[in-house]
Amino acid sequence: MFRTLVKTDAVGQDGQTFAVCYFEARTMHGKRRYSAEIVIGPGDRIILDDDSISNLEARANCLVPATVYSRALAGKARAA
Repeated sequence: MFRTLVKTDAVGQDGQTFAVCYFEARTMHGKRRYSAEIVIGPGDRIILDDDSISNLEARANCLVPATVYSRALAGKARAA
């Protein structure tokens, strides 16, 4: 299954900007599926999938702040 880049965007959180790439793919039954790849850092990515890009955009806008915050907390917990 091949993915086609549909659009790129960025999501901001606490003065940082995270790149988001949206892809379209066709299922074996011919339906469209969309995925988003959010780059949090080198080797650190979040991948989401859904039936529409608008749902992915909404999910990305909610998920990025929660992910960045939880990883910051996890980093502090490991350092203590």
